This record gives sequence, C-alpha cells and structure tokens, in this order.
Amino acid sequence: MSGFFGSDMQQRLQAEAEARADYIKATPGACQTGRTFGCDDVDRLGWELIEAVLDRDGCCGFRMLPVGAAHELASRLGERGFRLDLWSVFTTDRQRALSISEEIVRRGLPEGLLDMEMPTEPEGDYTACIQSLMANGGVVPFSGSMLTGRLGPATTVVVGDGTGTVVAAAHGYLPHNSYSPYHRYAWGGLVTVAEAQRGQGIGTYVNARTILSVFRDLDADHIYEGVTETNKASIRMLESCGLKLDPTVVIGTASRRGAARFTR
Repeated sequence: MSGFFGSDMQQRLQAEAEARADYIKATPGACQTGRTFGCDDVDRLGWELIEAVLDRDGCCGFRMLPVGAAHELASRLGERGFRLDLWSVFTTDRQRALSISEEIVRRGLPEGLLDMEMPTEPEGDYTACIQSLMANGGVVPFSGSMLTGRLGPATTVVVGDGTGTVVAAAHGYLPHNSYSPYHRYAWGGLVTVAEAQRGQGIGTYVNARTILSVFRDLDADHIYEGVTETNKASIRMLESCGLKLDPTVVIGTASRRGAARFTR
C-alpha cells in the first residue's frame, strides 16, 4: 500500500483512518489518531458507531478522555472482549513551551549531526527511512501521508548524520476537528532515536523542535503527548521540554483482549 508502513494489519488500519479523514473532520466526537480511527468524545460520537469501528477494525483510538469516562469505557469494552490500554497525558501551552524549547534547540546537536528537511513525498525513500527508524525503535509509525502533512497541518522533525542517514525523528499534528474543545491542541510524539545515538539528548532536541514547529507553523495553542506511567525516561524528556502531567485526562487504544499492545 503506497504511503503505508508496517505489518499488514497496521497498514490496513492506516488506510482505514485515511479513507475516513473527511468524515473525521466533519463529525463531532471523532478525531484523527493516525494509526486508527479515533474518538475524543464517546458520548458525542456514540457507542453504536464505536462498536461498528471495533467490529470492523478490531481497535479504536481515543484521545483526551476524562479519567472517569475512560474507566466507564474500559468496563464497557471488557464486556465485548476488548481491553483499553492507557497512556498518561503531558501538556503545555504556547507561552511556557516556547522559551524552554528555544533554549534546548539553541544548545544544538552533538558534533556530526544536523537537522534535515521535513519529508514531502508520502511514498518516497526518505519518508520510508523515517518510518523504518520509528518501527525499529518500537514505535508504530504514521503513514507517509500523515508524516508529510497531506491529510492536514503537520510537522515531522528529522536529524541525520554526515552521510545523510536518518538517526532521529519526531512528529506533531492537529488531531481534533472544529467541534472539539481541543481543536487547537497539537499532538506530539513518535519520538525515536537510533540506538547508537541514544544518551546524548537527541530525543529531547527533536521533541523541542516539534514543539516549536506546532506553535509557530501550525498555530496550535497547546501541545500534548502521551506516555506510559512506567516510561520514566520519556517522562523526564517531556518534563524537560516544559510539559506537565494532566491527571484529568488520558489517551487510550481499544484492542481485542489477548492482542499485543498496539505501540509502546
């Protein structure tokens, strides 16, 4: 499938999410999670539609769910043989994030590394290299169309070495439609660093560049990122970029019970 990447299932889900991009933009309660069909308001989207997505795709993404609603959703999903994997939400606004991220980027990269351009071709070799880096790092990548901004405002930050090899990347975009209270919130993530380059602060650097881009280029007023509560290294990275835990909301993915966790 052109522009899609990963296992057959991952590519099929990316294709489903893209095929319904216009519907997602026009439907209250729907949001674009990139890897799957998404929801940011269960009540507005409706349980009947969520059930149909689960029956068709075997999974569904959820963003910015109130904690109480997530617990209720998990119970309801359990009755149908599904589970809800959750990620904590860290967020910040424009004023706080810009100054902190500017300072991180100002410090620059380790010697021999350089900023590379955002990919522009969904099916191009450069885009595929970015996707491969993410997949090898345990992150399920977005499609080429998502990474290049073909489906809506987006930014993909890339770092390479002197040979042009991609060694780090991150991504940000606007997932929520005009009906959502999170309409101007950007999502940041897919932060990946090649194993040989880890431990030098490069993940923090690409995350900071993503933050700068979603505010300056995408005109977001907030950014949020998801992380599992056991991923202490990622939590430290987010906090160093000025993001703080929001204990009132979570991110989740519904999958069939017994299936592997969709992404780290």
